[in-house]
Amino acid sequence: MKRLITFFLTLVCALGVFANEAVPLAEDPVVEQRLIVIAEELRCLVCQNESLAGSRADLAMDLRREVRTLIKAGKSDAEIKEFLVSRYGDFVLYRPPVKPTTWLLWFGPLLLLIGAVWLLISIIKRNQAQKNAPVLDAAQRAKAQALLQETNSSK
Repeated sequence: MKRLITFFLTLVCALGVFANEAVPLAEDPVVEQRLIVIAEELRCLVCQNESLAGSRADLAMDLRREVRTLIKAGKSDAEIKEFLVSRYGDFVLYRPPVKPTTWLLWFGPLLLLIGAVWLLISIIKRNQAQKNAPVLDAAQRAKAQALLQETNSSK
């Protein structure tokens, strides 16, 4: 048993000889910081409810690589966003501009809320009106029926 433990300890120590220095994740920390800032304002086209910076989708990685290339090419943040919008439309932006093509996106939830409140109020009013309707007993119902028949026969 001692030989087995000694063998494993020797093996573990020997593996340390083959260890290499960790490769840095970012070639240029300034570029990576700017990439993160830009990618936080962009939507992952696959995940749709996740930022480009946080997504692990293949397309998101490709878009981050593209943004990194544009940053290294000296493009401004606005130019990078314009490039992505020209390729993928306003949907790629987490905060798309307010214009006729995005009105539904911006004001749709408000319209749905107003419609739901209106529907709720009308249902409540209808239910209250039905509860407040007088309930007729058999004698009153017969009298009303007789009045209706009288009105119909006179016409």
